[in-house]
Amino acid sequence: MLLKPYHLVAPLVLLLVAAVRCCLVAAGSSGGSHDGRQFALNGFAGANLTLGGASTVMPNGLLMLTNGATKKAKGHAFHPSLLLFGSGSNGTGPVRSFSTTFVLAIFGHGQHADLTVGGLAFFISSSWEVLSTVLSGQPLGLSNGNQSASIFAVEFDTLYNAEFRHIHNKYVGIDGDSLVSLNSANTGYYDDGTGRLLNLSVISWKAIQMWVDYDGMAKMISITMAPLGMVMPKKPMLQTTIDLSGVVQSTAFVGFSSVMRNITSGHFILGWSFALDGPAPVLDISVLPALPSAWTKNNSSNSSFMSMSLKLVLALASVALVLVGIGTYISTRRRQNCSELQEDWEVSLGPSRFSYKDLFHATEGFSEKNLLGRGGFGSVYKGVLRKPDMEVAVKRMSRDSRQGVKEFIAEVVSIGRLRHRNITQLLGYCRHKGELLLVYDYMKNGSLDKYLHTRNGQTLCWSERYSIIKGVASSLLYLHEEWEQVIVHRDIKASNVLLDNKMNGRLGDFGLARIYDHETAVETTHMAGTMGYLAPELSRAGRPTPFSDVYAFGVFLLEVTCGRRPIFIDEQNNRVLLVEWVLEHHHNGSMLDTVDARLRGEFNTEEVTIVLKLGLLCTYPSPNARPLMRKVMQYLDHDQSPPDLSPAYISYLMMAQMQNEGFDPHSIPCSRTAMSVATVSGESSATILREGR
Repeated sequence: MLLKPYHLVAPLVLLLVAAVRCCLVAAGSSGGSHDGRQFALNGFAGANLTLGGASTVMPNGLLMLTNGATKKAKGHAFHPSLLLFGSGSNGTGPVRSFSTTFVLAIFGHGQHADLTVGGLAFFISSSWEVLSTVLSGQPLGLSNGNQSASIFAVEFDTLYNAEFRHIHNKYVGIDGDSLVSLNSANTGYYDDGTGRLLNLSVISWKAIQMWVDYDGMAKMISITMAPLGMVMPKKPMLQTTIDLSGVVQSTAFVGFSSVMRNITSGHFILGWSFALDGPAPVLDISVLPALPSAWTKNNSSNSSFMSMSLKLVLALASVALVLVGIGTYISTRRRQNCSELQEDWEVSLGPSRFSYKDLFHATEGFSEKNLLGRGGFGSVYKGVLRKPDMEVAVKRMSRDSRQGVKEFIAEVVSIGRLRHRNITQLLGYCRHKGELLLVYDYMKNGSLDKYLHTRNGQTLCWSERYSIIKGVASSLLYLHEEWEQVIVHRDIKASNVLLDNKMNGRLGDFGLARIYDHETAVETTHMAGTMGYLAPELSRAGRPTPFSDVYAFGVFLLEVTCGRRPIFIDEQNNRVLLVEWVLEHHHNGSMLDTVDARLRGEFNTEEVTIVLKLGLLCTYPSPNARPLMRKVMQYLDHDQSPPDLSPAYISYLMMAQMQNEGFDPHSIPCSRTAMSVATVSGESSATILREGR
């Protein structure tokens, strides 16, 4: 029996309502996530924000700081929870590194809008109550004149004021503890290709993305801006040195503030993300709320917002009528073709799930010309995403890897929520028809091993190597002790250390990593890792611990300093274990002769000595005698005297057998050189090495 047209009306209406509702939810969804160290808000509908003054969230999720109807109105919006900025165990240490990115828009109406529109500021303040006492019309809504307020701010001002050391109108300034700018620059961005500074007005009724990054170690703040949709420029627009320890309290609020000078102006935030100790999450610009198409005195009241929302609903309804027919078909096809059902381990993850189509186009169909390298579990390709426009590295798991799914899940679960400047940032993942893919930040300078072992390649100077060593050590300290759970990486090596555009080392490839609680012993008995980096106890028990990571890190220290692989071929064509080779030179008093010859003797002798001795200390055969990574960092930061290893030695292998460690001499290739471990004045070598004497 054929259905007549009117029989389809009711189902079509229901489908239409559902489609419009889905569109509205998608348009207004904040997409926010928060774990105490970071959050991301792709729009503010339903977001947990504290609003003050004239600020409000529009129906489509757009955050409006000033309402366009009240002259000299101020507006505040900030994250409701205090964030822990202090780096010490009790929160009283130096200010931690942080990163934030947000999308703003400022609109001014009239011939002299540049002179009458107030500015907008991102701020960090220990007390939001102070902001509530600021009088209407005061600069940026942050302070009653030039007074100290324990507020750090990055201001995007449009008014010239000599009292606050403004260089011009339309500028970006950095304020510490008052509104007097410590440094400022005209708004614009540097073109990556030409290096030229291109002007970019913040009063243009166009969305602009801002990046604010503070390096807690270097005490450096960097400000970058660009039109929305453009990848973050490599060169910051403004960069200056500032120690925020005297400004930002151990706990503080983060947010935005603005003041409206002109009754037909407006200040808007479309999206916002923030992170401590790592890069802020990437905003999804495809779901950010749209700006109103116009803004005048007559339509600046709240009723205009409702009218705009109604227009939005009608527009979406029209589109839905066209799409409703093919929507069911597409949905059915996706269920049939895309094996992307969400499993339990995916529910609480931080990273986003990418579509296979986007990754396929980004890598040009996983073209060989985009291939960055191949490893034990698959291949890595360079890709360029369209939305947002950014370069990424896509790790495609091998189909013939028996443990591919296990390693895939381990890597996602391990680093999905990790945030550290020396750990490669996992942006997201994809599962499709048995395909397993991971998406990372693209590291322009590749992996460290090519700089150490490629003939006639670029040579890293010693200061670069030492900085990389400290960065990897810092990441391991974070994994072993500072994160909420203990993570044993199990595959630390030069090829798993990637270098960003500033040659900072970032630990990556967590495919073998294991997570357990700080109070829980490791139960894994499967030995995994890379030959030459494996701790001797793994051949007996196979149980990875933080100390087995320390052993691999010790081999890594020697590899970076000596420029040799963990197992290399010497001039007599013998296979030699790097650890034993360095140990022999130490025994003979010629340890500096092991330093990479490509450095041509240009290195810091004290630092090289520390690193070589640490390498031997970390590779001690008894795991309990190896130092914790916190102790390693103290040596590298010169907070501890260099470890003094006695030259009174016996063979490594003999010592392991004497201690009944069960070390199998056939498990790894070894040279025939007789090496040794320390005994001084009758004290055990374990005690000597553990105390660093």
